[in-house]
Amino acid sequence: MSDVKTSTTPQNVMDALLQKEDAMQIPKLGDLVEGTVISISKNEIYVDISGLTTGIIRGREIYDESDESSNLKVGNKAAATVVGLDNENGYMELSFREAGHKKAWDNLEKLHGEGVIVDSKVIDANKGGLMVKIGNVIGFLPVSQLTIEHYPRIEGGDKNKILAHLKSFVNELLRTKIIDVNEREEKLIVSEKAAWDDKQRKVVSKYKIGEKIKGKVTGVVDFGAFVEFGDNLEGLVHISELAWQRIDNPRDVIKVNDVVDAEIIDIEDTKISLSIKKLKTDPWAEVAKKYKVGQTVEGKVLKVNPFGAFVELDNDIHGLVHISELSDKKVSDLDSLINVGKDYEFIILSIEPKNHRLGLSLKAAGKPIKEEVKEDKDEAKKEDAPAETKEKVDTKKEDTK
Repeated sequence: MSDVKTSTTPQNVMDALLQKEDAMQIPKLGDLVEGTVISISKNEIYVDISGLTTGIIRGREIYDESDESSNLKVGNKAAATVVGLDNENGYMELSFREAGHKKAWDNLEKLHGEGVIVDSKVIDANKGGLMVKIGNVIGFLPVSQLTIEHYPRIEGGDKNKILAHLKSFVNELLRTKIIDVNEREEKLIVSEKAAWDDKQRKVVSKYKIGEKIKGKVTGVVDFGAFVEFGDNLEGLVHISELAWQRIDNPRDVIKVNDVVDAEIIDIEDTKISLSIKKLKTDPWAEVAKKYKVGQTVEGKVLKVNPFGAFVELDNDIHGLVHISELSDKKVSDLDSLINVGKDYEFIILSIEPKNHRLGLSLKAAGKPIKEEVKEDKDEAKKEDAPAETKEKVDTKKEDTK
């Protein structure tokens, strides 16, 4: 090592660079230069730059994001960025870190442009996704970009359980595609789902909208259920497509491992949407045979919210009592009038089969409603009037005659 350090002086370096006729252009700060490794130690690497000078890479400048310098040996060619023309010992200060950074990000740009599938090593996790490494560059794999197989299906959306699920992938290699890369911002985003989609496109192309499938429920979440079918395909039955009646919690009507029949209602790239209710008769098509406007019905309150209450008339037909139909008086506390789980009598105010709507009234129960009161106003008044008044009305009629 001592021979290396005494072979040149600052003056000799500059003279050699200036006098060599066929020498390459004198390197400037920021230039990428190539040389031959002449010495390697734990914290320093010396490189001969075309016989003109000696460069040194030391400390943190040895770290290389492209990973090309990790296995260097004496005699190997190496590229580095000039970060200093000469130091206190007359050596050109070089950096593998800067050169490697540029190479690494240029390579990531290329992989992104070509759509190449790459291995990403999971190094950590947070509630939003996975921290990954491609080479020595750290990137991020959002939860939304995990395949259906790895997506955290945690009942109730418990954040701690989701994090525990994500941390189980640490040290694993996931097949991914780069979906966003920006060297200036040092942003690298990858997607496992995008890599999986490439393989599934041919399989998905065999299916068409309207086709019936049979599959097994592999997961139930707040917004619906996942169903696996065919050649390892998986579709989503949205909560609105599980049944014709209103559902607040999918787990009330479907569970993991259930075998179900469904219809494909949409295919977007490799995303498949399914419907279970489409294979069942729409109960609202026959609602007019069961219920009439003005009819008194008994129903169970399913849910109360600020604008009223949802009521179950039977397994298929649910109605809505608007807050204005709960009482003749101003309602400030719904719980004082109606409670979830209890049965009450209601009057049917309206039925809209096409829109799957049925309006109910609690306050009108036991009273005739406007739609059913078609009698002449005078006759109606007569029926409601006291006996004395009725006689007067009849006398007036006689006098008129």
